[in-house]
Amino acid sequence: MTVRHPLAGVYAAALTPLRPDFSIDPEALVPFLNFLAARDCHGALLFGTTGEGPSFSAKEREMMLRAAQGVWQTFPEFRLLAGTGTPSLAETIELTRIAFEAGCQGVVVLPPYYYRKAKDEGLFLWYDQILKQAVPQGGFLLGYHIPNQSGMSLSLDLLARLKDAHPEKFAGIKDSSGDPDYAVALGGRFGPDLLVLTGNDSLLLHALEHHAGGAITAMANLYAPTLRQVWNIYLQGGDAIEAQEELTDRRRILDHYTPFPSILKAMLARMFGFERWPVRPPLLPVEQQTEDDCCMELHECGEPM
Repeated sequence: MTVRHPLAGVYAAALTPLRPDFSIDPEALVPFLNFLAARDCHGALLFGTTGEGPSFSAKEREMMLRAAQGVWQTFPEFRLLAGTGTPSLAETIELTRIAFEAGCQGVVVLPPYYYRKAKDEGLFLWYDQILKQAVPQGGFLLGYHIPNQSGMSLSLDLLARLKDAHPEKFAGIKDSSGDPDYAVALGGRFGPDLLVLTGNDSLLLHALEHHAGGAITAMANLYAPTLRQVWNIYLQGGDAIEAQEELTDRRRILDHYTPFPSILKAMLARMFGFERWPVRPPLLPVEQQTEDDCCMELHECGEPM
């Protein structure tokens, strides 16, 4: 694989640290980002699905994004992306501007998920306005393809039109569909010219084999070294199947314990000694028995717990 895009790499879909009263905890963010960077993440996506993005206001997001800059004191090359998509065009433009003003290198933008029957023409106009009004020169926007959550798909024709209209600013797509055929279709249509970052750990090697540029995944909060191992071996022309199988085994277990924010916050505390951050309602914390069952399954899979 030829890595052509400056955002190619392995990213954590980062959890959002919260205090017991459900307020954001900016002071806990930089130590967590330093942890991710030290475990070989190229960067992190803040306020994605795993980061409970839609649960936070523009003011809260801005506070956390500005706090996140502290990671550069220790890891100056660490990249920051922000989830900024909402059903409101004006709010999405505002959040996208905030992200770039706070130093993010890129944004990952959901389609306007309230309008699930919107046509490609409407989606093009929506993304086109964000790109024109909020993405600066040198900044990048990725569409967020997660149809199971958003109820909306980003078609190949839509992606091609956005790429033609904004060849630099429109970097590509975060593909969280979990659909291996869609990964093949993306690679077949665009090759390496469209940056594709897979959102499914089980499909990392498959995506790389079809011209993807890396991954943004929930499991990178716990298993970033294994994701990076797949990435490194593949780039070096080696056989990454064993490392991919290890990832897939753990992803298969964690898929039984969704939603990810709840179980991953519990596992992060249990495995690495972080505070047990709550999730913001309407999400609920995992019950103790559920947490114990997950730990048992991971232990049986070879994970020291």
